[in-house]
Parts: sequence; structure tokens; C-alpha cells
Amino acid sequence: MPIIVLVVLFGLLGGIAVGLQGPLSSIITERLGVMESIFIVHIGGALIIGVPLLMRGGGKLAQWRDVPWYALIAGGFGLVIIAAISFAIPRVGIAVTVTLVVAGQLILSAALDHFGWLGATPRPMDVQRIIGMLVLFAGVWLIVRK
Repeated sequence: MPIIVLVVLFGLLGGIAVGLQGPLSSIITERLGVMESIFIVHIGGALIIGVPLLMRGGGKLAQWRDVPWYALIAGGFGLVIIAAISFAIPRVGIAVTVTLVVAGQLILSAALDHFGWLGATPRPMDVQRIIGMLVLFAGVWLIVRK
């Protein structure tokens, strides 16, 4: 199986996970609150990954000090994601929320690619990419507008 097929499948799986995590987190938020939802989601994730990690003897976890300090704030962004999604879904719906999240990802990822920030291989903006982004943003606008 060509690697691109695996990349596409895993990318779609990640999108499905975001699409499911949002409404499920929102259910918890509506019943318990935002902080409680974030806590439950992260504890659940830690427990689920903890089992295979422990089965591997902790993997390379002991080498966490070798990771750049700024990479360690990634977990904080997970908190922001869950809070934003949990807050937005009851107000604007799942499709609009996920569309806004994807639009935000597109904006930042284009900058990361263009400038090669955070270890990304530089992929400069060209006319084709700009047109593609404009088409996607037109789709975002069509989905988000009332």
C-alpha cells in the first residue's frame, strides 16, 4: 500500500476523531462545566495511552528533558482546543465549529510551511496554494454564514 494512502487514511481518521471529540466534550461541558470537561477528556486520554506505554516499559518517556521547552506547552493547546470546541458547539453547531477549527489550522499551517517554523520543511506560498486556500475559505464562509 503506497504511503500516501496511509497518510490520507490517518488524516481522515484524525478528522473523524476531532468531529467526534467535539460533540462528546460538549455533552460533558453542558452537564459539568468547561474545566471539568477538559479534565475528564485529558484523564481519559492519559489512561488510554498509559496502558500501552506501560507495556513498553515507558518507552522514551524518561528522555522528556531532551525535548525543547516550548514543545512541552503542546498539552496546553489541547486544553484550548477542548475549551473552544465545547464552548462553540452548543452556540453555533458541530459543522460550523469544526469548520472554524479547520480554518484556524489552515491559517497557521500555511504560515508554518511558508516560513519553516517549528521544524517544518519550508514550502513557500505560491499562486496555486493561495488559490486553494481562497477556495477553502470561500467554503468556510458558506458554512459559517447565516
